[in-house]
Amino acid sequence: MNAATNMKSVVFETYGGPDRLSVRSLPVPNPSKGEIRVKVRATTVNRTDTATLRGHPFFARAMTGLILPKMRTLGMDFAGEVDALGDGASRFNVGDRVFGLSPDMFGAHAEFMCVPDDGAIAQIPGDIPFDQAVVAEGAWYAHGTTQLLSEGGSCLIYGASGAIGTAAVQLAKANAARVVAVVGTRHLDLAEALGADHVVNYETEDFTGIGETFDVVFDAVGKTSYFACRPLLKNDGIFAATDLGPGWSNILLGAFFGLTGTGRVRIPFPEDASGFVRRLADLMAQGRFRGVFDRTYSLDEIVEAFRYVEKGQKTGIVVVSLR
Repeated sequence: MNAATNMKSVVFETYGGPDRLSVRSLPVPNPSKGEIRVKVRATTVNRTDTATLRGHPFFARAMTGLILPKMRTLGMDFAGEVDALGDGASRFNVGDRVFGLSPDMFGAHAEFMCVPDDGAIAQIPGDIPFDQAVVAEGAWYAHGTTQLLSEGGSCLIYGASGAIGTAAVQLAKANAARVVAVVGTRHLDLAEALGADHVVNYETEDFTGIGETFDVVFDAVGKTSYFACRPLLKNDGIFAATDLGPGWSNILLGAFFGLTGTGRVRIPFPEDASGFVRRLADLMAQGRFRGVFDRTYSLDEIVEAFRYVEKGQKTGIVVVSLR
């Protein structure tokens, strides 16, 4: 067991903006039966964190707490070292380098966290540094859409430069799909390097008029709509999004098309986080998936990290280092 008794943890007591966050000293948690404790070396700040902090959308508070948040420490993505084992935990050894997700309880914005031994966690392949192994959160959400693609299908990804979009390009290519990436001028080379078959610059070209239709059109940043993208869809094509859409249109259209049995508009929620993280580890080991990183903050700079992510202009992943 680690000799430390206290740790730094980022805490919030009420919903609101980044100013609600504070770094506090809390007791180091002890793993329960079937859990492991991870000494966190790196985590991320992402759209899920910023939305949860603000309690947005409001209906999500049914899970996170109606008036006050149930969880007080955010952070879904983590990479670090196994520090202690609870009774019955056998998948890992103390000292193993691991990465993964805590999709239910979060908690990675702290120096130590406990997670289920059989949860969404895997060994970091090779000698990938901790701050380059926090890649699972955006990839998991991207997987919710790319899993809709049949092998050899076609996909247009709007916003292929964020954490979700860059992951979606790589996961779709891993599924042998044809990928068209839509990005701004400064990200053209990035999208091509990630493996996109064709890259469209939305700043100089109308991406909806490229003369091609797709099995899946994926809005990875919540900045377009089904109505704008309808000309891009095959007769049985799917518009997928990570956002509610203008006037909650994605929710309403998803319900409508769900009733008709076509499922033409979806906000896919990914499942099987445990299985996905293990698959992601395999792709990383094969050199078929890598993280794209914007910038790194320290834990003491967590407020600045949240403010930056809320600007909506990040490229890939924003890392918080706890080394």
